[in-house]
Amino acid sequence: MWRSPGRTVVCGAKVLNRARTVHAEGAGPRRSCCGASGRTWIRPRGFDTGVKAFNSLTKRKEPLILAREGVATWYSCGPTVYDHAHLGHACSYVRFDVLQRVLSRMFGVTVVHAMVITDIDDKIIRRGREVTPPAVYLRVTENVHHIIAFISGIIRNGHAYATDDGDVYFDIQSIGDRYGRFVGAVVSQGEPGGSSKRDSRDFALWKRSRPGEPYWESPWGRGRPGWHIECSTIASCVFGSQLDIHSGGIDLAFPHHENEVAQSEAYHQCGQWANYFLHSGHLHLKGSTEKMSKSLKNYITIKEFLQTHSANEFRMFCLLTKYRSAIDYSDSSMAEACSSLGTISTFIHAAQAYVRGELQCSPVQEAALWDRLAETKSSVLRALADDFDTPRAVGALMNLVYHGNCQLQPVSTCGGAARSPAVFGAMVTYLTDMLEVFGVDVLQSQRADVLSGGGNLQAVVEQLTRFRGEVRAFALGHPKESGPARGRDLLLRACDALRSDLAPLGVLIKDRGATSTWEITEGKLSPGGQRARDKDQDRSS
Repeated sequence: MWRSPGRTVVCGAKVLNRARTVHAEGAGPRRSCCGASGRTWIRPRGFDTGVKAFNSLTKRKEPLILAREGVATWYSCGPTVYDHAHLGHACSYVRFDVLQRVLSRMFGVTVVHAMVITDIDDKIIRRGREVTPPAVYLRVTENVHHIIAFISGIIRNGHAYATDDGDVYFDIQSIGDRYGRFVGAVVSQGEPGGSSKRDSRDFALWKRSRPGEPYWESPWGRGRPGWHIECSTIASCVFGSQLDIHSGGIDLAFPHHENEVAQSEAYHQCGQWANYFLHSGHLHLKGSTEKMSKSLKNYITIKEFLQTHSANEFRMFCLLTKYRSAIDYSDSSMAEACSSLGTISTFIHAAQAYVRGELQCSPVQEAALWDRLAETKSSVLRALADDFDTPRAVGALMNLVYHGNCQLQPVSTCGGAARSPAVFGAMVTYLTDMLEVFGVDVLQSQRADVLSGGGNLQAVVEQLTRFRGEVRAFALGHPKESGPARGRDLLLRACDALRSDLAPLGVLIKDRGATSTWEITEGKLSPGGQRARDKDQDRSS
């Protein structure tokens, strides 16, 4: 059932209390869509998050202002997946998951996310994306009765018409110049339809069902919902007449989001239904100008991807480009992501070993590292407040890691030099916290995947590394001039061979002066990832 804002909205099994109606700045009382001022964006009045976001409604960065302090209502179009989901789906949803995490963890905003979803392999999506599930997601087939009620409301308000054939179309001319907020809308020829359409741009809200097609009973006869109406209905079920943020792939801007805006504002008779539209760029296979899609048969499924890479590595891949940018998928771009993640992970493990006293290093310039940490925090916050610029934020983190590595210079003996564990502990905490904000877990998930079926594997690796260290120390302690060189070299080669054999199995041993450290990596490495690891090993050995 539908009730006016300010009352409880019942949608399926979800009941949300709409405590008050929020008006846009300068809008005054609710107005008819036909009386609103064309396509002019109305700057919201409310809570300024401190973030600037690129708003597709204005084609520029705007201050992100929410109707309620500390709460963002966010709707996203769910995927229509009829088989295994592919990386194109994953990329869009990971990117917006990152944005929601940043808003929540960095800027103190509670994100209430709703999504309409159809047939989908939930297990593969959950494993491949590690995306925080929406607070509410509803299936179209379970809410057709709400869709019918929504269409009826648009007809009552004079913005849609039914044909004798049993179709219902939105009447574009009824909203004047308000149609065409996204690029290409004005010159579009509209969707295909019957000869009974009043305007070629009119789009279907309800389609009569042909023999053999699924159908629902309606006031206009047996039929099914149009493509666009489901999103407007579900979003209105959950959030009512006002929405802070709407997100989706850039290919959905027109006609899908354009039509969502038209029919939602026609139903609610409001001047501005969604205040911000955020659109993500496409994922391309390198060398292709087309987006990754099933219809073009140029896609990689998440299941296939997970055979050689991890969810963490894919997240880093997404973080290295702006969410609005198109992104090329290739072995080299994935290798860059793997290398960046590996560099951060290796530093964290080395710094932890230093804090525990297991790694002996030259004296550290502690004050310089504290200053670098403070500067990094400021740089990351500025980057994320500027339209969620994750590449710049990750770059600042990598710069911090670089300066940390410059200070971690292993020595054979410490000679009683003063240690600086506090600053490295602070750096590790900050890095792991920021990666957690982005949805990347370099500490627990790496070990969990390997150790889940391994019982005492951690203890085994610990003992194996200790044994190797003793053999290596013995060989290093016997110079060529004091004994048989051949035996010494054989021992060192055996140590190197063991280190190389363990790396593809997910165990990375790093020699640091007279000592060694180890870490569990993201499982078996792809050739590109292995080359990146080898280069990193060569630099630090």
